[in-house]
Amino acid sequence: MITGTTQNLGVIGWPIAHSLSPVLQNAAIDKSNLDYNYTALPVQPEDLPAAVAGLKALHYRGWNVTIPHKSAIMPLLDEIDEAAKIIGAVNTVVNDNGKLTGYNTDCLGFMGALVSRKIDMSNKLAVLLGAGGAARAVIWGLIKAGAGEVVLGVRNPAKAQPLADEFSAYGKVTVCHWEDAAFAEKLQAADILVNTTPLGMTPKVEECPPVDWSKVKADAFVYDIIYTPAETRFLREAREHGHKTVNGEEMLAGQGAAALKMWTGIEPDLSCMQEALRQALTDK
Repeated sequence: MITGTTQNLGVIGWPIAHSLSPVLQNAAIDKSNLDYNYTALPVQPEDLPAAVAGLKALHYRGWNVTIPHKSAIMPLLDEIDEAAKIIGAVNTVVNDNGKLTGYNTDCLGFMGALVSRKIDMSNKLAVLLGAGGAARAVIWGLIKAGAGEVVLGVRNPAKAQPLADEFSAYGKVTVCHWEDAAFAEKLQAADILVNTTPLGMTPKVEECPPVDWSKVKADAFVYDIIYTPAETRFLREAREHGHKTVNGEEMLAGQGAAALKMWTGIEPDLSCMQEALRQALTDK
């Protein structure tokens, strides 16, 4: 029940009607009997400064940030966490009595699926497909976990090289064309293969990054950050070749759980959030 003591949370974006964050967060809030309410808040780009000031004035405890505001919001905040600075995007804002701090919990969500499976990335070789915005949090999560090398397999190495150069200040990050022989050699040694591209996402479910599965290390773990459909063509082919796999559901729920813990201090029920997410996707 919403009362005068209920603390407000939300997610800002444009458009926002498609967001599953209210489903995830309110499921965890209800499960933990927290006196919070989480809503989707449509904010047009030109209204972002006014929206941030308004949320602060209304004493919102915090909010999530999605497209197209993840970078644009950064100059409007009082402080930016190290991970968010390096990734170049904020997806979570915490309001501590008027002081607004920006965080990025996407890397925590991504790594959570590996941690829960006891996959240790220390000195391991990770191969990522794609080098877009989604790859940044994945790269940072792997570097922070001690990966020995992160290889970016892409269709345009020249375009991806600046990203590799940027993150090379923190760990070994290299670039390969994903159809070159050098990339095949990396696949043969990779401990984890991650798709960070949108290839295979609903509705274009038959799309898939070019992977020669005969070249992929037999015990490599395969991860697709897409969660619609639940099993992409990429994951299906990986499974059929004997690889253990995971999709992006746990990453999405995990980044939301990390944000909720920042706002409330309570460890949310991740399984409850994943269950709510799967139900919402089934109902669509």
